[in-house]
Amino acid sequence: MDARDEMIETIVAETRATGRQTGRTRLNPRVLEALGAVPRDAFVPDDLADRAYDNRPLPIGGGQTISQPFIVALMTDLLDPEPGDRILEVGTGCGYQAAVLAQLVAQVYSIEYLPELARMAEATLTWLGYANIHLRTGNGREGWLEAAPFDGIIVTAGSTDVPPALVEQLAPGGCMVIPVGSGRMGQELLRITKSADGRVERQAVLPVAFVPLQHG
Repeated sequence: MDARDEMIETIVAETRATGRQTGRTRLNPRVLEALGAVPRDAFVPDDLADRAYDNRPLPIGGGQTISQPFIVALMTDLLDPEPGDRILEVGTGCGYQAAVLAQLVAQVYSIEYLPELARMAEATLTWLGYANIHLRTGNGREGWLEAAPFDGIIVTAGSTDVPPALVEQLAPGGCMVIPVGSGRMGQELLRITKSADGRVERQAVLPVAFVPLQHG
């Protein structure tokens, strides 16, 4: 069994272990296939390539991290992605989450606040041949108005609140997954849904720890 297969097995086991909290004891097989298809080692620094498939976050520079594979899998699954969906990601980082989403949906729009990380992500994603990922450098709290509305929105950094612009840009029937809390260790992963009539509901899923969402 190679490192990628071991990563998937670990994700499956952790999904079962946290199922009582998350409400999901099994992940969509499409999500697991997507994680298995993306070379995570391409998104981490060269000196960490041998740890790329460990079930842990890893530093990628600029004080940022690539998220733990289980959390990537869970957040992706919580979006309930469909092949025709258009998804907004806030916090491109190294581009790994965007690549996973690109395996599952029609179009991914991703915003990164730090220009250097944005350039690195673009170079990696271009090298890997992803043609359905659109990148922008800027303030993710403002979303991507020109491309809205989105079937799903995923925020990969901890926010002190749920940005109103993102709620506005979520399509009726859509879902947002976002870590919210006042401290790095005091965040709660929320699943936010918008009904056909625009009513917004929140569900707390799991305590999490993310780097802070940066914005200007």
